[in-house]
Amino acid sequence: MQIVNTEFNGYLITTDKALMHPADVFKWLSEVSYWSKYIPWEIFMGTFDNSFCIGAIKDGQQVAFARLITDYHSFGYLADVYVLEEHRGKGISKIMMEELFGLEWVKCLRRIMLATKDAHDLYRKVGFKNSNFPERIMEIARPNIYGDNETRC
Repeated sequence: MQIVNTEFNGYLITTDKALMHPADVFKWLSEVSYWSKYIPWEIFMGTFDNSFCIGAIKDGQQVAFARLITDYHSFGYLADVYVLEEHRGKGISKIMMEELFGLEWVKCLRRIMLATKDAHDLYRKVGFKNSNFPERIMEIARPNIYGDNETRC
């Protein structure tokens, strides 16, 4: 896969996992996020290793991250998008999304989905819209799978 390394206002926007800091991403997802709180390290690393990732690095720290769960040919699901609070409002997520959605193979994906609680405007800027057929979309949701001892995986 094509590697992106873009300098942006002192940040390195990259898809090169060798330059990323998985421990920083894990810390934020497992301690701060509402969707992956308590995720075990092994589960996180499986998601990191098996997804196409993009991130922003500044001064040796991972300050932003997103991953595309994909088969690289027809489908993608955008997940785990975040920017550390102290780095928000600087255009980092916008550049990350532009770089990701500007990749030729991503442009050829038939469907890309995501779920968001509060970033609808960001995603509309890169082409997302509400589903035409929300009644067709189903899910199995296990929001406490990492924190509930009875259902822990």
